[in-house]
Amino acid sequence: MSSSTAAVRETEVVEKAKRRGFSAQYKLRILAEAERAAASGRSGEVGALLRREGLYTSHLAAWRKQREAGALEVMGQKKRGPAPKVVDARDRRIAELEKGLARSEARLKKAELLLDLQKKVSELLGVELPPRPPDDEEQS
Repeated sequence: MSSSTAAVRETEVVEKAKRRGFSAQYKLRILAEAERAAASGRSGEVGALLRREGLYTSHLAAWRKQREAGALEVMGQKKRGPAPKVVDARDRRIAELEKGLARSEARLKKAELLLDLQKKVSELLGVELPPRPPDDEEQS
């Protein structure tokens, strides 16, 4: 194995680049540092800050607009992700009842299939079954 193949194996390339995200606190801190650097009057201070942080001047411009619009204050308070759903006791009860109804309907279907099977078996064997009492549904 040559040294060039070893160097290739040590290099790790990410399949898809990931965009950096900046918190509201970070943006406000960098804006404050940039304003102090600009107010100091020494040339190159803002550039040094941007190089140190790996940022561009467009970041500062966009963050200033966000700060002026009040978006940074809101962004710092807002929690990410979907809003939690408030579970109502009635909704929970409805879900329980629907689940119980589905279970009962499944049991009823199995019982009807068993009755049909008993009828077919009795016909094959020639055994007469007692007559079934009429259901409430059949009377109407």
